[in-house]
Amino acid sequence: MRPDGAGPDLRALIRRDQLEAVRRSVRQAVPINTVLGAAVAVVAVQAGHGGAGLAWFAVCAVVNLARFWLCRAPCPGLALSEATPPVAAQAAACSIERHLRFAALAAFLSGVVWALVALLCEGYTSPQALFYLIVTCGITAGSVAHGIAFAAVPASFLAPPLVTVAGCLIWAGGFERVCVAATVMLYIVTLGRSAIATEGGFRRTSRLKNEATALARARQEAHAAASALADEMRRRATHDALTGLLNRPGFAQAAEERIQAPGPAPCLMLLDLDGFKSVNDVYGHSTGDRVLVEVARRLRRTLPPEALAARLGGDEFAILYDPAGGLPPAVWPPADLAVALIRAVTEPFENFDAGRLGASIGLCHAHGPSLTQMLSCADEALYAAKAAGRNRFRMFDEGLRGRLEMRRDSERELSHALAVGGLAVWFQPIFGEGGCRVAGLEALVRWNHPVHGWIPPGEIVAAAARAGLTEPLLRFILEQVCGAMEVLRAAGSDVRVAMNVSPREMAQVPVDDIVLDGLRVRGLAPSLLEIEITEETALDIEAVQDKLLALSRAGIRVALDDFGIGYSSLASLRQLRAGRVKIDRSLVTGLSTSDDKRGLVEAVLGLGRALGLEVVAEGVETADDLATLRSLGCPFLQGYHLGRPVPADQALRQALSRVAWRNSA
Repeated sequence: MRPDGAGPDLRALIRRDQLEAVRRSVRQAVPINTVLGAAVAVVAVQAGHGGAGLAWFAVCAVVNLARFWLCRAPCPGLALSEATPPVAAQAAACSIERHLRFAALAAFLSGVVWALVALLCEGYTSPQALFYLIVTCGITAGSVAHGIAFAAVPASFLAPPLVTVAGCLIWAGGFERVCVAATVMLYIVTLGRSAIATEGGFRRTSRLKNEATALARARQEAHAAASALADEMRRRATHDALTGLLNRPGFAQAAEERIQAPGPAPCLMLLDLDGFKSVNDVYGHSTGDRVLVEVARRLRRTLPPEALAARLGGDEFAILYDPAGGLPPAVWPPADLAVALIRAVTEPFENFDAGRLGASIGLCHAHGPSLTQMLSCADEALYAAKAAGRNRFRMFDEGLRGRLEMRRDSERELSHALAVGGLAVWFQPIFGEGGCRVAGLEALVRWNHPVHGWIPPGEIVAAAARAGLTEPLLRFILEQVCGAMEVLRAAGSDVRVAMNVSPREMAQVPVDDIVLDGLRVRGLAPSLLEIEITEETALDIEAVQDKLLALSRAGIRVALDDFGIGYSSLASLRQLRAGRVKIDRSLVTGLSTSDDKRGLVEAVLGLGRALGLEVVAEGVETADDLATLRSLGCPFLQGYHLGRPVPADQALRQALSRVAWRNSA
């Protein structure tokens, strides 16, 4: 009994499982036993022992029928469960033990019958002895293979015939027979150990299963008790006090129930207010609260009645609804509803000026994934919508799915990749003299992920920022760059090495201290290093100006990457103390066929000459674009047409040879 007296103990449940398995195995083994017995009788008849063979088979059949009947006989113990009352559980446990003993006894009787095979072959000395020996060994091995649950059954069956075989062979005498007898005894020991080991494995498996069942039942009981209390507090615990919408826990509970329910695929939307921060900053948090209340009212007014709406926190809202459910106007395709919600949010506010308030929406329309997965997908779509501008929506698709999986895996596995050398730094040449001489090397971090292949460098940097690994990643790249600089210095080369630093990295870590300390430790001249600042996003000049000034004063040249697009400006050139600009590849690709791009490139080249800046055209991918840049007098060139990024050792060999990269590199 269990210690609490509430039902059967674990041992009784394990014995129940053993009995069930024994019955199944015997029902499977008896037909095989009968067929092999018939084969033995046939051979006996052919050998001239027809009467004895048929009599033996008759006894064998009777025992097999008895064993088969025993496997189907009623046993109250098979109904044993956690819910069985204590008294009934004790009686059931006794019946289980009784049936297991009967099963072992029946197996022993069957084994005795098979031991009598020795009478059909003169103690295993007749010409048919080999056949009988093979059958006997085979059927005993089969009993162990089938009887994995209760070792007493196969052991009781195999012992009589195999011991008889060994005894007969020893009695018959002769070196070969004695060797075979010894082998049979070893066979008995092996089968016995196997039967014991398999029973132990079965009992362990049964124990784990019954423990898991008991734990699941206990959890169900606890959940039922907690649900009664939760019903009383549900409204207060599941709704947002400010807007009256569901809060995050309440939405999670209600949404999960709908997602798992059968029916059409639901649609999840994440809505984020555009410009809400400026409302709080300009008008105060009280006005911001009024905006949130009004937005919640407009959402309820626009949404279908059956939709779930929640405020997840701040200015982020979540909506879950069935696009195919209800009647018009409740039938809303996801895209149409997203447009209607954006229109509702952007309507002017009557009682106060909320500024230029807008909304971005990410949608996930799928059936099957959990709420957590749908939230991740919708959040990825929301991120893409906000990147496209204000008042946009984006549906999660396969393109975003691949990007989401890559982002998750790269963030989770970047630390390990850094630790085991999974990342590498490759170098792409920058050419001078019209593409005839290597004038510089640009360091580019590379990660060949085992699942997603080559991870874009920008994603590696972003993953490092999310995982708190910005500084370790920067130090890893700097170490590889310094190693390349040492090789170049030893060869007397004046080739400069450049490394990219994003605005996010500049703001998060002391880039100036890290870089200057790294150069000082290795005794490298700062003049041989170049820091390229990317301008993919708006750059907070004040946050990084002091760091760049320290690098510039030390002799490190600062380059402005992606010049000509985004937030490039003359002010950034002056404030960042840039010594080089790189014309963005979007202006170089197709240059030979575009007069507009040609004019922009000429303007950047003129600006470089006027301000004393070096100008590099990156993204040179065709011979025509290369010829056009040469005709414009562009001093430095970079692109796949001239040379691709390659591992450090190859890059250094080619740089030191002062020959142009080949496209196949």
